[in-house]
Amino acid sequence: METNTMTIDATFWVAVSFIIFFVGLIYLKVPQKINEILNKLILDIKNEIDESEKLRTEAKILLDNAQNKLDTAQSVSSEILEQTKKDADRLIIDLNDKFHKSSEIKKNLAENKINQMKETAIKEIKDASIEIAVDSVKKIITTSLDKSKLDAMFQKNLDETKEELKKINS
Repeated sequence: METNTMTIDATFWVAVSFIIFFVGLIYLKVPQKINEILNKLILDIKNEIDESEKLRTEAKILLDNAQNKLDTAQSVSSEILEQTKKDADRLIIDLNDKFHKSSEIKKNLAENKINQMKETAIKEIKDASIEIAVDSVKKIITTSLDKSKLDAMFQKNLDETKEELKKINS
């Protein structure tokens, strides 16, 4: 039976030491300290989660603002491109109109110049024709008429001219 008491004694001493260990832990307030440390860690993690949630919300707001600005910039860019296209089309039409007007003016000036040159040429031809005719008549008269006939014809024409002038003056 001694062996039995020894087993009881060993078991008893293990149980006693176990109880003493737990009483020592409770006396030293180790479970409270562990609980406080765990509560502090939980609180820190909760604060970090709250902070990350705030940061996520701010990041979402910033992303939405950036997206709105990008959409606005794309819209403005599209409007500018459209306005530029309209301006370019209008400029092309204006330049085309000016070119056609300028061409029409140059055409009219060229036609006027050609008409003037034509009229000048016709006048020069008429003048040359009259001069040739007068020279021809002079040659014919000088070769076919004698001096007395020529003087009589001149006198007759001079008298007719005087009478016509008298009629006009009266």
